[in-house]
Amino acid sequence: MKRLSVCASLLWLAGILSAQTANPCPAGKPFDPAGASWIGWGGDLANTRFQGSNDAKIAAADVPRLKLKWAFGFPGAKSVYGQPSVVGGRVFVGVDTGAVYSLDASTGCVYWMFQAESGVRSAVTLHRIETRSVVFFGDGKANVYAVDAVTGQQIWKAQADSHASARITGGLKAFEGRVYVPVASGEEGAGPNRNYACCTFRGSVVALEAATGKQVWKTYTIAEEPKPVGKNANGVQRFAPAGGGVWNSPTIDPARHALYIGTGDSYTEPAADTTDAIMAMHLNTGKILWSVQDTGKDAWLAGCNGATPPENCPKELGPDHDFGSPPILKTLPGGRTILVAGQKSGNVWAHDPDRKGAVIWKTALVNNTSEFGGKIVWGGAADDQTAYFGLGPGGIAAVQLRDGERKWFTMPELAPAMAQHPGHEGPLTAIPGVVFSGAWDGILRALSAADGKVIWEYNTIQEFTTVNGVAAKGGSMGAAGPVIAGGVLFVPSGYVGVRQGIPGNVLLALSVP
Repeated sequence: MKRLSVCASLLWLAGILSAQTANPCPAGKPFDPAGASWIGWGGDLANTRFQGSNDAKIAAADVPRLKLKWAFGFPGAKSVYGQPSVVGGRVFVGVDTGAVYSLDASTGCVYWMFQAESGVRSAVTLHRIETRSVVFFGDGKANVYAVDAVTGQQIWKAQADSHASARITGGLKAFEGRVYVPVASGEEGAGPNRNYACCTFRGSVVALEAATGKQVWKTYTIAEEPKPVGKNANGVQRFAPAGGGVWNSPTIDPARHALYIGTGDSYTEPAADTTDAIMAMHLNTGKILWSVQDTGKDAWLAGCNGATPPENCPKELGPDHDFGSPPILKTLPGGRTILVAGQKSGNVWAHDPDRKGAVIWKTALVNNTSEFGGKIVWGGAADDQTAYFGLGPGGIAAVQLRDGERKWFTMPELAPAMAQHPGHEGPLTAIPGVVFSGAWDGILRALSAADGKVIWEYNTIQEFTTVNGVAAKGGSMGAAGPVIAGGVLFVPSGYVGVRQGIPGNVLLALSVP
């Protein structure tokens, strides 16, 4: 029986490997990175998730006419949680199996598939090194990869952090010969275990040479190294401080030679004042330029909110108000620059990068911003006047950039069968006049940017005939949002997350016939 089981497993694995490279593209097509593109998590250095008319090539009036162009199935996947990037007529995307694909944007054929050591949730970014186009991404074991964009061959691999719980979830940023890597962890899930030495991870940003992977600098969000703080009843050593993971993609500010991040909560108490904060670092040195905490005393571990919390839990459990999404850098009419950030509290904050991050305005998009987080999770989008955010409990809101005034709030209607899946916690995407939201119920919606009315929707929870012959079905949409480039809307569907999301394994390409 054991031999039969092994044989069956090998046959299954062979089938997966074969399916990963089915439908290969014809050889010889040149790769030209010029033209319409969406590179990285936010589509630009400022993380606006806004695509202008010239690159989008889909007008607001065209949106109701969008139809399925092709569908690609990811063998063995349950979460298509890597944000797609589109450049040079190719789509680069990673999934939970650790597979990263280069697909043709027009047909969905496969140029190459690269297998990482762990799941790839970070967006793929691209940079030119001399005459070579290189793509960069990270995985769930905190590995960073540099891969030839044309051939899929690995150029180098580096580990951003050696902690056993370290992972890369936010999209990498490539700028002026360097790759900036955000580092988060899963330690807040392991921490409550009485046999675990809680807690020793500190979030960080790592700068690597794009050509070699050599570390240029590494800056921790918590400066103090963890130290022993006593043992628990099992005799297991406890440590502090810890936490401050960086779940989001760094925002690059060339004018101020700075990068900005949002940080996560603390795992230990007292919480460091750089947790739940917006932080600025110097691009060349990693020196912390300033840090402003938007929620204090937020020490939180998973599984600690029961009647008898485990011993490793903080005595005063915080509300879990991480910044899962990055700050959006915008310059307003008149020249003032602001950083707009949505927080898991449900607050949207505007910070002033020219006054050491001073708060300009704060807007609550939910009635209670002090309770448990999960309100604004993976991020918003912004045009020249307005920022848009989806809410974990359900609903989408728009706020004015100049003063934070809420312009509109929409609660899209749910099908009765999806009443338990109300969330819009995935990142939004905008083009002139339209905001797109991929939701927990599997529906992709397009809303009018002017008033929030739903003008079009597409149900991704269905079976699709795929160009690579892999059985595929859509599901919930969470960490990765839709992207638009060259007249095509690319939609990753399938996300399990931490709230029993609906699994899926498909990338959809929609366009106007």
